[in-house]
Amino acid sequence: MHFFDLLFLAVSTLIRYPLRTMMLLIATSIGVMAVILLTAVGEGARDYITSEFKDLGTNLIIVIPGKNETSGGGPADFAGSSPRDLTVEDAISLRQINTIRNIAPIVIGEAPASFGGFERDVPVIGTTPSFLRVRRWEMREGLFLPGVTLDRSPPVCAIGKEVESELFGKSRAIGQWLRVGDRRCRVTGIIGSEGRAIGIDVQKIVVMPVSLATALFNRPSLFRIIAEARNSIFSDQIEKDIISIIKKRHQGKEDITVVKQDTVMSSFDNIFNTLTMALAAIASISLFVAGILIMNVMLVAVSQRQSEIGLLKAVGAKNHQITNLFLTEAILLSGSGAILGLILGHSITQSIHAIFPAYNLLPPTWASVVSLLVALGCGALFGLLPARRAAKLDPVIALSGGK
Repeated sequence: MHFFDLLFLAVSTLIRYPLRTMMLLIATSIGVMAVILLTAVGEGARDYITSEFKDLGTNLIIVIPGKNETSGGGPADFAGSSPRDLTVEDAISLRQINTIRNIAPIVIGEAPASFGGFERDVPVIGTTPSFLRVRRWEMREGLFLPGVTLDRSPPVCAIGKEVESELFGKSRAIGQWLRVGDRRCRVTGIIGSEGRAIGIDVQKIVVMPVSLATALFNRPSLFRIIAEARNSIFSDQIEKDIISIIKKRHQGKEDITVVKQDTVMSSFDNIFNTLTMALAAIASISLFVAGILIMNVMLVAVSQRQSEIGLLKAVGAKNHQITNLFLTEAILLSGSGAILGLILGHSITQSIHAIFPAYNLLPPTWASVVSLLVALGCGALFGLLPARRAAKLDPVIALSGGK
């Protein structure tokens, strides 16, 4: 029995039992489709998180106040001040690191903003012009905190588009004096970028000089300091320099946490790669279930096709040829089901991506290859027992219908 004869007989058998064939095709395709969809979700989540971090900028180093408990008893403790606070002076001290391109201290809070009888509560970010470069924002109109430095804080501010529309209406906002809390600042620019900054909607914010914000909220502490390295190769040394400088300023206490953007992105990448593979493994269970279903159905088929098996043996078919026939049927079923599942899975993910282009729910290539191979492997593995049972049938008993 040649290969093409074997293939013809297997296909003919599958066509002769359409209900059984369709049931097994659906079972296998659902398993493969589950692998594709779940890995697409994992990849989409990874891409979303990665893109969010990339939107922050590149080569960033974030300084966060607070770390593990430090030993007490120093002068700062007796004075009642908290050595854990980051201040504008701490940010200024980092300017001595010449491998840092930009330094953006950050203060955040909320305050009422009013103009011409209109008022609304707005998120307020206190920072410097470096924040615009670090975050890669674009201005729709005007300038972002002109004349502001770490040392100098003129009363200016930039506002989001929603703040402009709600408080100024059709009036031109540039050049107007806006009251924020108990402070007044002149609007110098309208932020054109959209999205979120530090969890805040950019269109709803007011950005002012960092010293003006610390005075507004009556607290000297910073929320974060963001530093941008001139090149990623300097990141490790910059981290060490920052810790050393702040430690000297904080009475020898290492009470800050320095986070490198590349390290965070790498960690998230590893986490989501593991998550994607875990989801694929969970979805693959359905392929094993489909394989067991193939085995059970084909065991029943062996008993139903005893006369056919006996006739094949009577005309000279060898045991290994009978085994190959049933294995071919099992592999054809699992392979066809896998292809159908791949088509359905990719069609669904492509449709979702077309409707919601912001979400990159596209499965990795390896998921398609692995799911196809696992489906074929399950078909061959679980088809082996029925195939061997069929091969062992005595031709005389088989021709008599098992009697």
